[in-house]
Amino acid sequence: MSEQPPYLRIADELRQRIAEHVWEPGDRLPSRAQIGQECGVGENVVRRAQELLISQGVLEGRAGSGTYVAEPRERVRVVRSSAREQPSGSPFRQDMKALRLQSDWESRTDAKVPAPAEIATRLGIAEGEPCVRTTYEFLADGKPVQLSTSWEPYAVTGGTLVVLPEGGPHAGAGVVNRMAEIGVTISHAVEQPEPRHATAEEASLLGIQKAALVTHIRRTYYSDEGRPVETADIVVPAAHCEIVYEIPINR
Repeated sequence: MSEQPPYLRIADELRQRIAEHVWEPGDRLPSRAQIGQECGVGENVVRRAQELLISQGVLEGRAGSGTYVAEPRERVRVVRSSAREQPSGSPFRQDMKALRLQSDWESRTDAKVPAPAEIATRLGIAEGEPCVRTTYEFLADGKPVQLSTSWEPYAVTGGTLVVLPEGGPHAGAGVVNRMAEIGVTISHAVEQPEPRHATAEEASLLGIQKAALVTHIRRTYYSDEGRPVETADIVVPAAHCEIVYEIPINR
């Protein structure tokens, strides 16, 4: 059996010190040089160990100040299921209600944004075709827990009452319900989740470190005719949220 990498050993050591209350939540850790000297490793090993613990939500880095023990924060359960969109409201709101958390979101919509190459491919349209782009920041008890950027072909919703996802009489109703209002039936969605590190902008919006792990979900909704009518990039911080998939069984 191969020996454990040094940075994992140091991460375990730091985690143990926190568990034994050597350091309490909010405490500033000693310098990397000091920890390295105590543990017999270099500063780069300590840095990798701290980055791992930051990505797991155990530690938090503060620019220009140092590394601190993170305050305990219960992970939010985010459910992904074909049965989540209901006429009564948002799937996110349903999830937060089940957890007894206050839900809210902030959004910004820009109409007739030229589709970038990747988005055009996902929507089955030509690059540069106009789309309605909406960015979201989802909040649980006032804290950001999820980001999303949604793209809808302007050719599908332009000139209708549902052209603005968060405006008009059907604001906030969700893609499935809004599309139904203009005679488009959503038959299914495809989601592709993958882990990666947060970008600087994502980290700033979510209140996490740039090195923190996130789950990036590429979701596309299809009509019953097989046409992509919306695609979104959903970003969920791994340390603060657990993603659960519910798979309906038809009998």
